[in-house]
Amino acid sequence: MSELMLRVDNISKRYTLGQIGGTTLRDELQRLDARLRRREDPTRKIGARSCADGETFMALDGVSFDVQKGERVGIIGHNGAGKSTLLKLISRVTAPTAGRIGLNGRVASMLEVGTGFHGELTGRENIYMNGAILGMKKREIDAKLEDIIDFSECRQFIDTPVKRYSSGMYVKLAFSVAAHLDSEIMIMDEVLAVGDTAFQTKCLEKMSDVSRSEGRTILYVSHNMNTIRQLCGRCIVLEGGRLAYDGGVEEGIARYFGRGKSEQNNLRLAHMRREPHFENHPVTMEAMEVLGVKDGVLTAETMVIRLTCAASRRFDDARFRVIVKNNLGQPVTMLTTDRCFAIGDDRAANLAFGLELSSLAPGSYSIDPVVYSVDAFGNVSNLDVLRGVYTFNVPQKMGQNNNMAWLAQYWGYTVGAPIKIIEEA
Repeated sequence: MSELMLRVDNISKRYTLGQIGGTTLRDELQRLDARLRRREDPTRKIGARSCADGETFMALDGVSFDVQKGERVGIIGHNGAGKSTLLKLISRVTAPTAGRIGLNGRVASMLEVGTGFHGELTGRENIYMNGAILGMKKREIDAKLEDIIDFSECRQFIDTPVKRYSSGMYVKLAFSVAAHLDSEIMIMDEVLAVGDTAFQTKCLEKMSDVSRSEGRTILYVSHNMNTIRQLCGRCIVLEGGRLAYDGGVEEGIARYFGRGKSEQNNLRLAHMRREPHFENHPVTMEAMEVLGVKDGVLTAETMVIRLTCAASRRFDDARFRVIVKNNLGQPVTMLTTDRCFAIGDDRAANLAFGLELSSLAPGSYSIDPVVYSVDAFGNVSNLDVLRGVYTFNVPQKMGQNNNMAWLAQYWGYTVGAPIKIIEEA
């Protein structure tokens, strides 16, 4: 029978904007004096909006869910969705405005780089301090000390004050402490993004191992969907402080990218998040329909993509490129159109492309679509770029690779067959 480790019961968190209590005492006194004299706030940053007295912001609004022992739950959502606020409430860093949180066990959390560390103490002293906070005795910490130091890869600096550590060293030691000390619930908030790739992989493997072997419950927040796929068996999506989805990982990621399960092959791209330098570009990929794929599995040798693009001016030298990545976010192949096509004149362009993907090894993949232009001198300019908008699986066929699992480390980067332009209008 499953053991309940965490219950989040209709919690809400309300913040009051523009009020006393957000900065230093000196700044607060200046703000108070300005308010009494009916003058502009002298501490407000240039360009920041002024908040009216009493204006409130609901960081979380009526969120409820349960987590069982040994579950690995990924929590995703766009910036400002309430992910970090939720983890702070669970970690008891702050209290909810309404609702209740029930915990069945000790919590080890990494909410930001250096959380729980004292800069003046050495790495070794901080290990003992964190263990004491979790209620462990010195002899219990002594038994795990060498494992913690070895995993952190910081042995050379373990007796150096952590204020002299780099952000990467902070993360390595902090994660090692959280993973090895006795806690029933581990909470990780995007902190692994600071570490190097090899250490990230090592951490994910460690979290999976302690979850399976020790029954640890893990709550993991990340914007890296591939690590969510690799670690988690359940996904929670937050939107605007509310619980938008709670269920399977792939369906949750689909919701995060703006599409429901029934819409995974018909994607609305216009409102998907782009990197800042593409937000006001003259070309926008508005919609994409994927054919030749059923239930997330490639069923035909050719994947057909029907793309709708809008352009504010004409491009006669436009091209289309697709970067295919594996479930670790590593590019495995790239496909480009075999000729240019025209888009623009303030009208939507409807195009169909055929992608030859039959040579892909078994596994899970995502695609990054790119519309770009090439001038007469061969200079390339990206016009619109999206990341990980569509995911699909290639199953292993009977007898393939002698029925042995495909080893991801042997994949390489190859240039795929040219993308065929099937039709354009």
